[in-house]
Amino acid sequence: MTEVSVVKDAVPAADDLVVLKSVNKHFGALHVLQDIDLTITRGEVVVVIGPSGSGKSTLCRTINRLESIDSGDIRIDGKPLPAEGKALARLRADVGMVFQSFNLFAHKTVLENVMLGQLKVRKTDKKQAEEKARSLLDRVGVGTQADKYPAQLSGGQQQRVAIARALAMGPKVMLFDEPTSALDPEMINEVLEVMQQLARDGMTMVVVTHEMGFARSAANRVVFMADGRIVEEAVPDQFFSNPRSDRAKDFLSKILHH
Repeated sequence: MTEVSVVKDAVPAADDLVVLKSVNKHFGALHVLQDIDLTITRGEVVVVIGPSGSGKSTLCRTINRLESIDSGDIRIDGKPLPAEGKALARLRADVGMVFQSFNLFAHKTVLENVMLGQLKVRKTDKKQAEEKARSLLDRVGVGTQADKYPAQLSGGQQQRVAIARALAMGPKVMLFDEPTSALDPEMINEVLEVMQQLARDGMTMVVVTHEMGFARSAANRVVFMADGRIVEEAVPDQFFSNPRSDRAKDFLSKILHH
């Protein structure tokens, strides 16, 4: 691919891929997202951290409309999020999502799982879909497992298949909602390693995680949430060594010194 240099000042919004403005969300009386403003630029890796119940996962799920919002505006690549129907299906193809649970189809092989979206949504030719699926399975390190069923794989392998499946759609941005929290400790690193590589390859990523090592090493920006608000955002070095808010200091002291 040819490198296109973008003069940031001349086109301020050309590189903004995901833009949330004044986003609010309630679950009953609970105000889970309060006036969220967040802009993610192309190729940026944003890691969202914070205590449980702070709204991190809900924020992640509003970006591909798995959760609707009560007010505000969310745009992907300049377009507002569609409410439903085919336009929403297309949007979801542009926004890859990897969940805590792997959500693979148990009755389909690993290869079929990665081909499915390409065939159904992208209408890719079958041979092409298979070639792409195999190369992505190789890329995430499970190429030899292509003909197995998900139940025959370890949790770490299943999550890597889920990442390959999301990548198969050629998404503009990848959302990761606590992708390692259901895994045994020895499997966490194999999934984080794949995510690190994606980050190095320039994939735009929004990652909700408790893995502070990943936040430090892979993030361009750390967004710290508490009580439904973005309390602080900074580059990792600054955030981890010198957080500005008391909430962040308190949070870090609990997780980094136990």
